[in-house]
Amino acid sequence: MEIRVLQYFLAIAREETIVGAAEALHITQPTLSRQMKDLEDELGKKLFVRSNKKITLTDEGMLLRQRAEEIVSLVHKTELEITSLDSLISGNIYIGSGESRSLKVIIKTMKKMQSRYTNVKFNLYSGNADDVIDKLDNGLIDFALITEHPKLSEYNHLRLPLSHQWVVMMKKDDSLSHKESITFEDIKNQPLIVSKEFQRLTDLTQWFHNDLDSLNIISSYTLLYNASLMVEEGLGYAICFDKLINTTGNSLLTYRPLAPSVNVENYFIWKKHQVLTKASQCFLDLVQETIKETT
Repeated sequence: MEIRVLQYFLAIAREETIVGAAEALHITQPTLSRQMKDLEDELGKKLFVRSNKKITLTDEGMLLRQRAEEIVSLVHKTELEITSLDSLISGNIYIGSGESRSLKVIIKTMKKMQSRYTNVKFNLYSGNADDVIDKLDNGLIDFALITEHPKLSEYNHLRLPLSHQWVVMMKKDDSLSHKESITFEDIKNQPLIVSKEFQRLTDLTQWFHNDLDSLNIISSYTLLYNASLMVEEGLGYAICFDKLINTTGNSLLTYRPLAPSVNVENYFIWKKHQVLTKASQCFLDLVQETIKETT
């Protein structure tokens, strides 16, 4: 399976017609059709559903599209890294991160880097810990910012100075808002909105007495902003990190910490034995510098 053929396949998936893809690629329609037939024969799977109006992808085609986008992106990233090895500090740095106030440390470092090396560009991918670790493992990003994770020891990592506390987000006029903190008894029967990673968060699940099946979990979230909208509408209580949603001024929302408290550390990670580009190594050095300044 050649990179060129994957690029042809992605063009068809994007344009949804052989005609449009052939024009975009500057090749003839018969050549493109033959390449796609050979690709389907090679994989032994039908990738397209063809009609008079447009081409759509089969389930196998949609899977190939996802993987092909990752492969083409990785090839492009590798080419840029190799061509920049003998040049001044320049190029792209790819970072994955979940929602975290520790991202401030990374953004401060970005600002430092930009002021010194104007040819360095940053690409920030947002996702939960499992998402960004998967991209890190596949070489699609250089660094990731995560909370405590079972795979942490498998990576080089730096502990970041800004931590989080698990809290309950609720409406300001909620009956529980008069309390200074929230106990398990307070919310064990309440409708809960939790992170998609909830079940693997050992400290948090222990706070819930490891009895997750009895909880009234009505929804999960990846982005806390979306969870905050559900709380505003009165759908339930969100279990989340503090200091990510603004609850001051005219906000309808407020936080209350869990009791006993549950704190979470944040880590900046990269693959062991990874050969970093000049730009990535310089950025890592500056991250360490920024951590020292922040602590």
